[in-house]
Amino acid sequence: MLAASLKPAPSLAAFFPSARRSPGASSVSFPFFPARFNQRPLLSAAATAESTGAPASQGDSSAGAAHPIDEARLAQFAADWDAARADKEQGKILTLPVLKSNTGGVIVKYNSLQGFVPNPLLSPAHCCKDPKRPIQDVTKDLVGTSISVKVSEVNEEERKLVFSEKDASWSTYSSQIKIGDIYDGIVSSVFHYGAFVHLRFPDGLYHLTGLVHVSEVSWDLVQDVQDFLNEGDAVKVIVINIDMDKSRIALSIRQLEEDPLLETLDKVIPLEADQSPDRIMSPSEVELLPGLDGICNELLQEDGITDVQFGRQALEKRVVSQDLELWLSNVPAKDNKFTLLARAGRQVQEVYLTTSLDQEGIKRAVQRVLGRVP
Repeated sequence: MLAASLKPAPSLAAFFPSARRSPGASSVSFPFFPARFNQRPLLSAAATAESTGAPASQGDSSAGAAHPIDEARLAQFAADWDAARADKEQGKILTLPVLKSNTGGVIVKYNSLQGFVPNPLLSPAHCCKDPKRPIQDVTKDLVGTSISVKVSEVNEEERKLVFSEKDASWSTYSSQIKIGDIYDGIVSSVFHYGAFVHLRFPDGLYHLTGLVHVSEVSWDLVQDVQDFLNEGDAVKVIVINIDMDKSRIALSIRQLEEDPLLETLDKVIPLEADQSPDRIMSPSEVELLPGLDGICNELLQEDGITDVQFGRQALEKRVVSQDLELWLSNVPAKDNKFTLLARAGRQVQEVYLTTSLDQEGIKRAVQRVLGRVP
């Protein structure tokens, strides 16, 4: 990037929303997960049917009679529940066959047990092959194949064993991405705070998903993300942050587009023949943006900054932000003088810093000042 924002990065506390379970996923009772039995080794037929999810025979006169339980089978169930807990703790990646699908996801085989992979926890590699295809049709095609998953939830008492293909994909592919990487992507969902984008890897598949925060969608002020992006849109994004602990990727669309005002204000304020592009404005000529005077006074307290002066003012055709922002222009430094652009609403003001600092030093200085000034 040639241009660098000096405004503190927007909070991404809402970076990723909790996975929303589809109606099918939230109502699954998992009757196919045998729970561990601590009862006596003899159970009635009705009790056995209830534990396995099968109906008891209505016409069997021996329904109340006791039948022996297969101790070896119960021992295997118990061992597999223990193994599932161990696999979850170790974060082990498992390759499991898909037995069947339903409206909420797919059912996989885990040793003697069966587990569930909800649709939101499937890898985007499946749905991105044909983004317009219903997810139920996509999951039907997975039956008879095997997928790589990690254990997400183990609840033996409620007979719930949930797996995540997305977690396995993160473990496999997150090491391949780095800040500054550019990807082709497909918008998967749009919210007021941003849009989630599936990332296309060199193998042609979409393995990971990142968030384009509302502040990174466009140089224009974005009131509603849906005015700019819709589900299924093809976009190009750049990775601007990676949180390995929280499995989050921050993306930007606008940082792949040059902001013309970072180069010069000439397009906004055409220069007259006798004007200089770096003309200094006297204090009487300048009506500073609210808060800018305090920021400039604080900048003068920073080591290496010896003077702050003001240049041209203008009104932009677009609104970048309602809040006061400072941006470092791409205009080359001249006589240790760097150009900043102060922007709020449609207003823009050139600020000249005389300093011995380099660009990175200026960024750090401004960030410290912004952190001190309310």
